[in-house]
Amino acid sequence: MLELFDQMTEAVTAIQARWERVPRAGIILGTGLGSLVREIQVEAEFEYEEIPHFLQATAVSHQGRLICGTLHGLPVVAMEGRFHMYEGYALKQITLPVRVMKALGADLLVVSNACGGMNPQFREGDVMVIEDHINLMGDNPLIGINDDRLGPRFPDMSQPYQANLIQRALAVARREDIVAHQGVFVAVSGPNLETRAEYRFLRNIGADVVGMSTVPEVIVAAHCGLRVVGFSIITDMCLPDALEPANVQQIIATAEAAEPKLRTLVCGVLAAETDG
Repeated sequence: MLELFDQMTEAVTAIQARWERVPRAGIILGTGLGSLVREIQVEAEFEYEEIPHFLQATAVSHQGRLICGTLHGLPVVAMEGRFHMYEGYALKQITLPVRVMKALGADLLVVSNACGGMNPQFREGDVMVIEDHINLMGDNPLIGINDDRLGPRFPDMSQPYQANLIQRALAVARREDIVAHQGVFVAVSGPNLETRAEYRFLRNIGADVVGMSTVPEVIVAAHCGLRVVGFSIITDMCLPDALEPANVQQIIATAEAAEPKLRTLVCGVLAAETDG
């Protein structure tokens, strides 16, 4: 981990050379959810390869751009596409953008993802506000010699998703008549989807939805002191006794169709930050 501070500093310097504002929030947009950036008044944008030490996004529907600007009056930086463990990247590098957002001045991280629903009360296209997570990726971005400049050796994870932000998001959902659940996200490495037995296992240990991202970023957010609010779009139902073969294009289409709900919730949460 000792190389991360210098890498973070170089990335921040490159961004600040073209965008001098201090963001209040960082946003990470998952599969099919990139159109939120249309709401941003863009002041600068970067292809990931323009930023030192940023990786290349290879996942389907991930554009690979960092957008800097204003969202409903709030300065933000938004990742239009993220990196994944299944792309062959180390978690330390996958999560470097979170550290960059913090170093730029952000104090809030908004994470979003497309996921499989295992709670039978959920439906395709519903939104889940993440209240907690389970890390089954078999790795952790904090493994290695800790750099105290980045965060503590043993960061607390008693509340990685802030309760007041969860309640704020649910209040926006009620006001806007959006179906929004509250539940637990479990992260696996991928890229294959799960077997029936794995879905039963994941449900039995307390997970409501499953995906291949988000948890590493949230661990690093806790390490560096960012508040976090997280959203999952349920793109397919993963019920072991009624399991159908996955259709990736349909999953992306479902995420894109549900994206306006995510946009409303994110903007509602950030509007309260502006008011504050």
